[in-house]
Amino acid sequence: MKIRNPRTGEYDYELMIDTPKMVEMKADEIRIAQKSWQNLTIDERVMVLQKWLKSFTEFQTEIAEKLAIDTARKRISKVETGGIIGLMQAWSYRAPQLYNPPVERASASAATVQIGQQWVPYGVVGVISPWNFPLLLALIDTIPALLAGCGVLLKPSEVTPRFMDGLEKSITAVPELAAVLKLIRGGAEAGRAVVGNSDAICFTGSVPTGKKIGAACAERFIPAFLELGGKDPAIVLEDADLEVATDAVLRSCVGATGQACQSLERIYVHENIYEAFIENITKKATAVTLTTNPDEGQMGPLIFEKQAEKIQEQIDDAIAKGATILTGGKVENINGGLWCAPTVLTNVNHNMDVMVDETFGPLIPIMSFSTDEQALEWANDSVFGLSASVFSKDKDKAIEIASQIEAGAISINDGSLTNKVYDAEKNSFKESGINGSRMGDAGFLRFFRKKALLIQTVHPETMAHFEESQS
Repeated sequence: MKIRNPRTGEYDYELMIDTPKMVEMKADEIRIAQKSWQNLTIDERVMVLQKWLKSFTEFQTEIAEKLAIDTARKRISKVETGGIIGLMQAWSYRAPQLYNPPVERASASAATVQIGQQWVPYGVVGVISPWNFPLLLALIDTIPALLAGCGVLLKPSEVTPRFMDGLEKSITAVPELAAVLKLIRGGAEAGRAVVGNSDAICFTGSVPTGKKIGAACAERFIPAFLELGGKDPAIVLEDADLEVATDAVLRSCVGATGQACQSLERIYVHENIYEAFIENITKKATAVTLTTNPDEGQMGPLIFEKQAEKIQEQIDDAIAKGATILTGGKVENINGGLWCAPTVLTNVNHNMDVMVDETFGPLIPIMSFSTDEQALEWANDSVFGLSASVFSKDKDKAIEIASQIEAGAISINDGSLTNKVYDAEKNSFKESGINGSRMGDAGFLRFFRKKALLIQTVHPETMAHFEESQS
């Protein structure tokens, strides 16, 4: 499989894909090794993870360099690899504190029965991750699943696969880990094979693909932890600090070229500060620099050419329906890469695709509202419910508004804080996802099934219990 370089547009990497049979073989190998892995104590698994942490650190530079090619982002790639070290350290500390199956106790409903409980990890967890943050979103589920005692089949996106070579070296250097963590290379066919050979699935990606995976998991009666798309709104109240709001909105909308599920994608500003907000954010958006020279600038090219097409389609649809473009407004080919400057749009409404469909690009469509009720109605007029933002100098007022937004995480006076805060449990609303949160303690605890041991302490009841003459 030929892989495109997002900076040059050249297909300069060959991905050797795993066939469904190869995926099945890797899953079988994990199942054999997972029994011993599960029987280790949590502290022993942490010791193995610490070996991986050391190995990962040794290959960190190589992984970051490959990520920088995959995504055309040098600084973010370094931050991403550093974030994995933080995740390993955090879960090494937190998981042993959380692993605490209840001690044997008397039943409240049957006095002679003692209740014991075991936490049983899933045998093989399939992790299927997307292209926008290839390393982070591959390991954010993998690390806690391993510490829970699961084996993991990990299939990163075929769009950004170069980093897998260095990652696999770091895994291979720790044989006891390599026995229960195996990388899968390939596209949709490999993904289907992962679903078909796993006992639980963690998927991060688009809503349409997530629905297909959820349906396939339902057919097999296995859980699907789905973290899907977003169309995150920001509500900027009349008393908001304009500098704070415009800085945060701009960064959230166009940081990482807008290629993040928690990016802000539709902005609602109170009518009394609307003109000032537009002037301020337009000035700041115009000042954003592109990394056409990879050693300088703030915003890189679009990673995936199919997403670039969708972004241009949303811009064209908005213009055709009366929108005004104040900055940017076009996907351009520069030296083979696909670039879109920060694009501020006004005169937009919910009849336009840019206000209702996920963009995954650096577009900033802005509407004005006159009442809080109107802003909330528009914010909730969506099939998505991933996250959102509220801006106000009055924290209590902001929280009041946030409590009425139908989304799983609300940033107050900032945007996209879920890309920094991993220890706050949240659930996705609506079509943005389903089942246990990857954030907070649930990110570890969701990988266990609870088994009850019901211990009778006296002679069991006999058939005399059913004697009708005793009624």
